[in-house]
Amino acid sequence: MRIEVDFGLCESNGVCMGIVPEVFQLGDDDQLSVARTDVTEQIEAPVRDAVRRCPRQAITVVD
Repeated sequence: MRIEVDFGLCESNGVCMGIVPEVFQLGDDDQLSVARTDVTEQIEAPVRDAVRRCPRQAITVVD
């Protein structure tokens, strides 16, 4: 599985970073970046929580 972010929708408000900081990061320019796109079993639950809680629904997990 891998993470995809639609940066056209993303507002970089950091909800996802608060849930999974090892995956989602905000840079000095306040723009979201994805530190790792692979979803392992260990982080699958929090990543899926971040997908559900994204205010713009900009994050997806692709199998």
